[in-house]
Amino acid sequence: MEKEVVTVGLDLAKNVFQIHAIGSGGEVLVRRKLRRAEVIGFFTDLPACLVGMEACASAHHWGRELMALGHEVRLMPPAYVKPYVKRGKTDAADAEAICEAVTRPTMRFVAVKTVEQQAVLMLHKSRDLLVRQRTMLINALRGHLAEYGIVTPVGAGGVTASLKALHDEQSRLPVHARSALHGIAAQLRALSSEIDRLETQILEWHRNDETSRRLATIPGIGPITASAIAAAVPDASLFRSGRQFAAWLGLTPRPHSSGGKER
Repeated sequence: MEKEVVTVGLDLAKNVFQIHAIGSGGEVLVRRKLRRAEVIGFFTDLPACLVGMEACASAHHWGRELMALGHEVRLMPPAYVKPYVKRGKTDAADAEAICEAVTRPTMRFVAVKTVEQQAVLMLHKSRDLLVRQRTMLINALRGHLAEYGIVTPVGAGGVTASLKALHDEQSRLPVHARSALHGIAAQLRALSSEIDRLETQILEWHRNDETSRRLATIPGIGPITASAIAAAVPDASLFRSGRQFAAWLGLTPRPHSSGGKER
């Protein structure tokens, strides 16, 4: 009687995926590579089993696809899988490590995000990117103006002051300097408009999501932060305590202690 696959380690990639599948006794039943187009067909032919993957950019997509086929999917942080790699880093070794790590009783898992949650997170990440680019433009504008003795205050009010100063003092600036600074100012206005558009969409989603609205009732938590948490944490029950959640966010110091010395 042919043995049945019960656990699969899937090492994700762009085009070539690695499979490591074991039976109920831990014996290796499948160790092979799959092209991207072959993945769904392979798992369609498998009976429902446990599939482990590292949480990465495409992991949530593949998680949803395999769950739709009836498999139980568990995503793990790559840092928690790394200790299970027994030899040099290869796709086969990674897949084997994932297969072993997913069965550990103390392993921590990442909830598979829905399409909607990923879309909202994309809004947040795009906004964050544009905000950083806007900051770069503001610093460049203030720095270049200062080279000609035009100094403006820092902060949000300083941006408006810098743009006004550019308009008022442009007659005494060289032609090429004027051209460069007006280009920066135009990009700054366009970025601010795009950031406002993204924030409007984020606020609209926040108003329609119950979890996000409840989070916003916490003192110090506004719609932007609330919607980001609601989208980034599909299942808060994965955290045993508020401290564990804070550590996941990076709000608590990371310990590095040894020999009774607390660091």
